[in-house]
Amino acid sequence: MKREKAVAIAASFLISITFLLNAVAQLSNGRTNAPVLMGNFTHADELLPEGVFAWDGLIKTTNATSNQGFARFTFTFTNISADNVTILGVYPSCGCTTAELPPVPWTLSSGQQGRLKLSVNLQGMVGTVFKSVTFITDKGRKDLLQRINILPPVSPQMTQTDRARNLTVALADRQAVFRGNCASCHAKDVEGKYGQPLFDAVCAICHEAVPRASMVSDLHNLKEPTTNLEFWRNWIASGKVGTLMPAFAKSQGGPLDEAQIASLAAYLNSTIPSHVPPAAAK
Repeated sequence: MKREKAVAIAASFLISITFLLNAVAQLSNGRTNAPVLMGNFTHADELLPEGVFAWDGLIKTTNATSNQGFARFTFTFTNISADNVTILGVYPSCGCTTAELPPVPWTLSSGQQGRLKLSVNLQGMVGTVFKSVTFITDKGRKDLLQRINILPPVSPQMTQTDRARNLTVALADRQAVFRGNCASCHAKDVEGKYGQPLFDAVCAICHEAVPRASMVSDLHNLKEPTTNLEFWRNWIASGKVGTLMPAFAKSQGGPLDEAQIASLAAYLNSTIPSHVPPAAAK
């Protein structure tokens, strides 16, 4: 009698766990970074044999600008085998990648097509970036590769009328670039950015524009010494009254906190050499 009772309790426990895992999978709304471990993982460490899935590509490439939030990919696959294939999970190479697919285990019948959507958070990334995901089924695993070419931000195209109007507004109030329509370019996507990504987001739009406006300083050919962090920090934080250079410090109406200003100063000090020797000490 005791043995039967113990078996009943154990069975009830297993049913409860199964129900909980299924509920978690449903509540995930199709998004998963760590799939629920259910299904037959016997072949999880083996390569997926040929003739199981037909893919639209195993390597996907996309271009993204440095002020873009995410890069997105879609892999399409079709079960070309004669049997059902069960997808057990998708494992990104790092936490910046999120996979979207139906709750797992997800079974595709012969001839059925599926899609795997991936989103890569680009915060802090520069240059060419490679990411991967491991796609695991009950027949074996497949590695999928994503390549992201992160390009400099695209400068907005303005008409001469727009440029003249904005110049008039900026001359009257240099902090106007952080308000209204101007803020969409000059104060956009700064949260969580530091160093070069921050420079690309809020500085390069003016200082690295091609062509660069004549009233905007060429940071690579300044006519005064730029050999210390304080030079850059003061210009970034306070700007210069009577010019178009606004004050970026939050304390002065700008969008950047002290840590962001310090990171910009460090980036500029390390990448832009001074062309003018410091003044001799008296």
